[in-house]
Amino acid sequence: MVIGSMRLTLHLPESHSLKGKRQVVQSLTHRLRRTFNVAVAEVEEQDAWQVAVLGVACVSNDARHADAMLTTVANWVAEDAGGGEALLARHQIELLHT
Repeated sequence: MVIGSMRLTLHLPESHSLKGKRQVVQSLTHRLRRTFNVAVAEVEEQDAWQVAVLGVACVSNDARHADAMLTTVANWVAEDAGGGEALLARHQIELLHT
């Protein structure tokens, strides 16, 4: 079994309050769950208005599949994060073999 995890750091230049940030983050996490069937949660920077750090996880029986899935998620976020309201600053993928 392979557990794939990814940390996505997003910049939210149009967010001027925690409420605005929450709307963007909730919309994005909902779309990620629905589109890719992955687990998603905001894991850091909860009090920062213009930065969001999301953790994304998937489980697979093949490391290549888990890596490809998370890379696809990162590319999708880079192209359409928050409907243009969020910019992907960086991502980091880790695979855990159990």
